[in-house]
Parts: sequence; C-alpha cells; structure tokens
Amino acid sequence: MHLIDKKVCPTYHPDEVSESCVFSKHHRSSFAKEVNWKANKPLKLVHTDVCGPINPMSTGQNRYFLTFIDDFSRKTWVYFLKRKSEVLNCFKDFKAIVEKQSGYKIITVRSDQVGEYTANDFEVFCTQQGIRHQTTPAYTPQLNGVAERKNRTILDMTRSLLKAKKLPKQYWAEAVSYAVYLLNRCPTRSLQAITPEEAWSGHKLSVTHLRVFGCVAYAKISDARRTKLDDKSEKCIFVGYGDRRMGYKLYNPITKKVIMSRDVIFEEDKTWQ
Repeated sequence: MHLIDKKVCPTYHPDEVSESCVFSKHHRSSFAKEVNWKANKPLKLVHTDVCGPINPMSTGQNRYFLTFIDDFSRKTWVYFLKRKSEVLNCFKDFKAIVEKQSGYKIITVRSDQVGEYTANDFEVFCTQQGIRHQTTPAYTPQLNGVAERKNRTILDMTRSLLKAKKLPKQYWAEAVSYAVYLLNRCPTRSLQAITPEEAWSGHKLSVTHLRVFGCVAYAKISDARRTKLDDKSEKCIFVGYGDRRMGYKLYNPITKKVIMSRDVIFEEDKTWQ
C-alpha cells in the first residue's frame, strides 16, 4: 500500500481510500456473531431454504426437501419435492395451514436469491397476499443463517439415523422427516426452557411415544384382512409418525408399501436384515 506523508500532503485523511488497494485487497465485511433481532410473535418472520438435489432419489421419488422455520418459535416444517418448481405450491399449502393454526398472518418470508424464490409467480403471490419477501445478497448464506444451519443440522441427523440402523440411502426422506419431528420436540438455545413445538402450540407435549428410527416393528394385521391361519402381524421398519393420520409410520421393504398403525410391537435394538 502506498503510504501518504502527512507533511507532504496536509489534506491526508486516515480513512482515505486507495483505489489500487481496494482492487487488490478488498475483503468481505464481518458478519454478526449474535442475532440482534428476534420475532416477538408467530409468523412475523419465516425463514426458508431448499436443500438438494440429493442422490439417490427417496422412496417417494423426491430429490429435494424444503424447510420453513418460524423465527418466533423456531418450529420447522418440511416438504419433499421432485422439482424446485414445486416451491410455490408448497408455500401456499404451508401458509394456509400455519395461519389457520395460529391465527396470525405471515408478515415476512426470508430466502436466498435462487430461482425458485425469485421467479415472477412467487413474487406476485407474495405481493397479492401482502407478504414482504426479503432476499439475501448472492453468495451470503450467512444472512439466511437460521435456515442454512437448520438444513445442515437436519442433514447431519439424517446421516446418523441411516448409519445407525444400516438403512439404504433412499430412506433419506423418512430420516429427514423424523429428524424434524425430533428437533421440534428438543430444547434449543434460541428458546428458554421450552421446545419449538411448545412455543408454537402453547402446550407441553409428551415424548413417551418416541421410538428408535429404523428399528424392527411388527404391525398387527386386522382380523378382516387375514384368515384363521395367517400371521397376525407383519414385519416392517419404523420410519416415523403420521402427519395427517394418527399412528406409527412403518415401511415394509418386501411389499414396498408404507402403512400406518397404532398396534405395534417394537424391537428397538434390532436392525432389518
């Protein structure tokens, strides 16, 4: 850098910009280590991000997952996509559900500047609904840190869940869904002494129903579906909990079908062979 002698140049200023130095040494501005603002009510700010493509495809033929995080409660919702173009439809579904549940309206949604969020139809929908769409500058994932960190945590848990029970990678969507279910029921530094689910719903939830992901589970077969000498249960893999239907979600690798059942016997220390 060319230093300027104050005696030679009396107009010298310590903050003077040297163009040659700017071109050759321009560094990024530092990012704040602590969050200095947090929403004071549900849906005042929603963080969102798309993760993928993920290989191989899931058992449902999906390649991406989409997350929405409420800044106030830090509760997470996850959707699975075959194509990124499905983001808008998922956002519409998400908006309808959470606004009905909470009684609040989405005020701001924060995303990065990737195409699925900056497409004209997404912007038009936000404008029509009175939603402020806040996008972060290109190549600055730190400014969408809540969503970025959440997706990284979900992926880390997904790898661990699959590895622990030696399940094939195509079960990643089931593991992602299970990871989100657990995270919504676990304490977080962002909240004081309550879980995201409790902050969102206002109710303290039981965790006695939690089971080990990927373990062997036996689902009872109803009498109407079997004859006198048929087996009374079918052997499956436990892959989570129902979203719209109550019960445990089980996958039968032989029939390749997902079933829901409340009458289940678990062998949590066993792995499907």
